[in-house]
Amino acid sequence: MKFILPLVSLCLFFLSASLSGGAERPNVVVIIGDDQHWRDYGFMGHKQVQTPHLDKLAGQSLLFPRGYVPSSLCRPSLASILTGQYPHQHRITSNDPPLQKDPNRTKAENEAEFLRLRAETIKPIDAAQTLPRLFAKEGYVSFQTGKWWEGNFARGGFTAGMSDGGRHGDKGLDIGRKTMEPMFDFMREAQTKSQPFFVWYAPFLPHSPHNAPERLLAKYRDSAPNLQTAKYWANIDWLDETCGSLMTFLDERKLAENTLVVFVCDNGWLQDPQADKYAPRSKQSPYEGGVRTPIMFRLPGKIAPQRSEALASSIDLAPTILKALDMQPTEQMPGIDLLDAKARDGRETIFGECFEHNAVDITDPASSLKWRWCITGNMKLIVPNSARVPDEKVELYDLQADPDETTNLAAAQPEVVKKMQQTLDAWWNPSAK
Repeated sequence: MKFILPLVSLCLFFLSASLSGGAERPNVVVIIGDDQHWRDYGFMGHKQVQTPHLDKLAGQSLLFPRGYVPSSLCRPSLASILTGQYPHQHRITSNDPPLQKDPNRTKAENEAEFLRLRAETIKPIDAAQTLPRLFAKEGYVSFQTGKWWEGNFARGGFTAGMSDGGRHGDKGLDIGRKTMEPMFDFMREAQTKSQPFFVWYAPFLPHSPHNAPERLLAKYRDSAPNLQTAKYWANIDWLDETCGSLMTFLDERKLAENTLVVFVCDNGWLQDPQADKYAPRSKQSPYEGGVRTPIMFRLPGKIAPQRSEALASSIDLAPTILKALDMQPTEQMPGIDLLDAKARDGRETIFGECFEHNAVDITDPASSLKWRWCITGNMKLIVPNSARVPDEKVELYDLQADPDETTNLAAAQPEVVKKMQQTLDAWWNPSAK
């Protein structure tokens, strides 16, 4: 009998530890900025834009200033974050289906056909092994806010959310700009129920329209080179302010110590000085102004704050997050675990691909391809698809000496081009079908 009571106590101890361990699994909050140049943060060296909250987060994180997204257009970029796959893999390459301008149809018939095709473009998300679906298998609840192109939030595997199915987020676009409460309410409820959670915080910021409150615009009216830039900078400040609110919420609810916070931007932006739109060589382009973004991970006590010059990609976010939670990435995820220093150091090249804003053929990713690109060390190769951009040439840049990509070295270094082209083709060669 004297052995039975200790045995029962031991069993109860392990049962209790198991249950509490489930409740204490790290939460995950992914913050996704929208249309921001990679330099336009205090922690990235900008002298005028004020981002104190993101600066603080960067100082607490494993920071990758040489981070990239594979595609510089929001919808395919967001899908890559969610699935850990390149656009040609998850098959979401463009924001919209082909424009409908068939002269044999009425305007209403063209619009109806556009909506039918849009419904078809959303279908790939239904079968994708998204982060919310993988988390659900481990008892997580998940919440979608902000930018979202794939129909109702549930189609991405989220258990709750704000977007009903509008083109790029509908009601979800209120987050950050109008309110933070739906997201905070979700986290309060999950915490009350001791449920680990995943939050997708993708506010429509600093995305155009650049209409930040006057109190923020006033900071930049006199220091910016023009009013349009001042408005863009004010929107960046607005994004930073919402991130501060989110960090404060996690602190006040005592969630910060057990929440993995991830930051990335969906694509870059260069401000047109004359209009509320982007300038060339930024969004929708293969240049640094379109595809580069800082990437960071914070989990106090488990991820040591440091600045890594290793190449990082948003393709790596899904496997990194899953590994941090002791979960396994799927076989379809080609990225690496960025928390693994050996994996980071062993990587030689990262890849990307840019497509038409409106798909050419929604069933064939290659039909909409404009450029493929890759970076090995400090050298960057950009290869155009002559079928879509016939006037473009192969480009090679030394990003260390020429971070703004002003001098094309392709003609001067043909052997480098040849070697990198072979590496690029081994990754994905759409012409080798």
